[in-house]
Amino acid sequence: MEILWFYIAVILAISDEVHSKLFWNVFADFYILLSGILHKIIHSNIRLWMVHECMEAVFHFIVLSVLFLSLEIGILGALIHLVIDLYHELAGLDLKWLQHRALHFTIESLFFILFFSALQ
Repeated sequence: MEILWFYIAVILAISDEVHSKLFWNVFADFYILLSGILHKIIHSNIRLWMVHECMEAVFHFIVLSVLFLSLEIGILGALIHLVIDLYHELAGLDLKWLQHRALHFTIESLFFILFFSALQ
């Protein structure tokens, strides 16, 4: 296991920041148009938000799978990140940037520590 869990959590944090900067700054116009099109198809803000979170999970899946050369790590990392995002939004947690990062890093780290220790 070593500290692979740590590297995964760090890459997920970096990936989340890259996703935010990339889609809200670089591709903002495209993302706004895409959300408008999706909203016309879906007819629901909640479903649109769920689609956004799932698209973000796909982004994290691709990043983790490529960097760690493992589909398993990509799937698990994307899923745990998605679950944490859904939970803290549905629970109504109003988190500042550092609190958001700490929540993700802590839970993702614990998840992968447990996962890798179960494999040994």
